[in-house]
Amino acid sequence: MANNSNQHQVKAKKHLGQHFLNDESVAKRIADTLSLNGYKNVLEIGPGMGVLTKYLLKKDITTYVIEIDTESVEYLQANYLNLAPRIIERDFLKYDLNEVFHHEPLAIIGNYPYNISSQIVFKALNMRDQIPEFSGMFQKEVAQRICSKEGSKVYGILSVLTQAFYEAEYLFTVPPNVFNPPPKVDSGVLRLTRKADYSLPCDEALFFKVVKMAFQQRRKTIRNSLKTLNLSDSLREDSIFGKRPEQLTVQEFIHLTQLIEKDQKN
Repeated sequence: MANNSNQHQVKAKKHLGQHFLNDESVAKRIADTLSLNGYKNVLEIGPGMGVLTKYLLKKDITTYVIEIDTESVEYLQANYLNLAPRIIERDFLKYDLNEVFHHEPLAIIGNYPYNISSQIVFKALNMRDQIPEFSGMFQKEVAQRICSKEGSKVYGILSVLTQAFYEAEYLFTVPPNVFNPPPKVDSGVLRLTRKADYSLPCDEALFFKVVKMAFQQRRKTIRNSLKTLNLSDSLREDSIFGKRPEQLTVQEFIHLTQLIEKDQKN
């Protein structure tokens, strides 16, 4: 647990997108978003000075942290002696987590740096077989986008790809004044719980491609945004092709992918 040494406070670094949470009650609420079902390990991304970490360490689970900032790593090593062997000083986006976790399930949690939060979600989606639960704090707009449903102005690639595999819940909003330095926007905490059956009844690589292509030209109809796939004229007459991407549910994107898959085989 924490060793009350007189370590200096870590200075937030702008290039790392660091905003240190300094509200204990918010940290505890974020830690409590984890259900602890279906895994024995949790990985916290970007722990900084450990305000969230200390509440994770109280739980019946093995806590690991991954931190790219050397100053933060030194602080954690000095103040959280029990954690020291499980501090991974690497870049989450570039590191192969299975060097540590050996393909075992793990939950992911954190107060995520705003500048890489979407990339963190995409990496988690690529590791979905191993990640039954994912929670934590994002810029509010990003958290809302991940959890939004069709018909919303913020519904997009992140919404569809995440919700294809996970149940997404927006839990609560966090104001800027509980951070040092305070960000210019509100933050939002969400929880993603992997679906019981998260395999898609279509080609998953094609599904990702279709969703990304559709939203890259979100004002156009599906018929126009997917033109480069060279689909047959008869398929393009299907009513689903007359819709814009934000009108399609996740299930409709799966159905669309199935139609395209069948068309490309003919």
